[in-house]
Amino acid sequence: MARLERLTVYPVKGLDGVDLETAEIIDGGTIAGDREFALFDANGDVVNGKRTKRVHRLETGYDPSASTLTVDAPDGTTHRFDLGDDPETAEAWFSGYFDADLSLERDGSLGFVDRRDMGPSVISTATIRTVASWFDELSVDGVRRRLRANVEVGGVEPFWEDRFVGERTPAFVIGSVRFEGVTPCGRCIVPQRDPDTGAQTDSFRERFVRNRENTFPSWANSGAFDHYYTVMVLTRVPATDRGRTLRVGDPIEIVAD
Repeated sequence: MARLERLTVYPVKGLDGVDLETAEIIDGGTIAGDREFALFDANGDVVNGKRTKRVHRLETGYDPSASTLTVDAPDGTTHRFDLGDDPETAEAWFSGYFDADLSLERDGSLGFVDRRDMGPSVISTATIRTVASWFDELSVDGVRRRLRANVEVGGVEPFWEDRFVGERTPAFVIGSVRFEGVTPCGRCIVPQRDPDTGAQTDSFRERFVRNRENTFPSWANSGAFDHYYTVMVLTRVPATDRGRTLRVGDPIEIVAD
């Protein structure tokens, strides 16, 4: 049976994710706490893995109840920051680490998601396992950390999520929350890098594209995909379902549009 297997938010854009048991869909249509904070440089550009692989060398944790970010730095030191009451201390430390004048911004109504008119990203556990099988050197958890999805679906086949994008495709309901597929997620440089070191995996994109094309589901709408360097789908939660709660273990039902 299809079910919500894993629920992950990324409290500070570009840094590590936090697994949750429950989470609310907020008014902006995203998951509460996802990309709630982001670091920006003096030009207003966000600091993330697309811009610098130094992001990968930070190991971070986050306590949402206290708004406390823990950072294990490459030099072996550990730092704790109160992002709610004292963001300036975090700004100063990250500015030193990235050698730039950075500001830490907060958006609790939507989050600093890349596509601000869309909601959670969705992938199946079977998709993650399949992608990992294409690379002898990668683990399932390593691929999971490279792809950085919000919603992971268990009990379904690989690339289950592909069926929800394109014309005349169904939607799906997790618990009481309706998700409508919007677009496949074309990938950037980040999945090509080791999530701990930032080192690039040899021929990652070429191997990925070749295997993705060879295993593309016959039941998916190929016209919705511009290329094969694509995995995971971006969805939209209707306004009527915002404010509702997702829970790990919730059943998932495909519904006709």
